[in-house]
Order: sequence, then C-alpha cells, then structure tokens
Amino acid sequence: MPKYVIEREIPGAGNLTPEQLKGISQTSCGVLDAMGPKIQWVHSYVTGDKIYCVYNAPNEEMVREHAQKGGFPANSISKVSTIIDPTTAE
Repeated sequence: MPKYVIEREIPGAGNLTPEQLKGISQTSCGVLDAMGPKIQWVHSYVTGDKIYCVYNAPNEEMVREHAQKGGFPANSISKVSTIIDPTTAE
C-alpha cells in the first residue's frame, strides 16, 4: 500500500499539552475507524509549528478525506517513493 507524508501547519504544535495531543489522536483514530481498514496512521512528528504524519493509504484522496473529516489541515501530501536508512549504505 502506498505511504504518504502529510505536513500539517498548526501554529504552536510543539507547545500542545499531552492532553491536547491525546485529544487530536483520539479524533484521528475515530475518523480512521469510521473510514475502514484501507487507511492507516503509522506515526507523527510534532515540531514547533507543524505536525508531520505518516499514513498508509490507497491514494491521496483518502488522505485528504481523513483530514477533512477530522478537521485537520493537510497543507502538503507527498507520496513516498522509497524509504532509505543507514542500511542502504551497506
């Protein structure tokens, strides 16, 4: 299944409390449950003013649908073409 990186511009994201992050996560998981097993949230990285999310989904449209239903921004959606890590150098 294709993998996507979603950039969400959320001012002050890095200052969100654990409870706020839990609430955002619960909202996301609720939308994902309603959408079915074709779209999966892998994990997210929270930075100063952005959250970068990694999702598995059959297409970009489904990623956009999740964002719309959850009320989340999806400022940029990029399909991952290849994953590399330190073992790639071997």
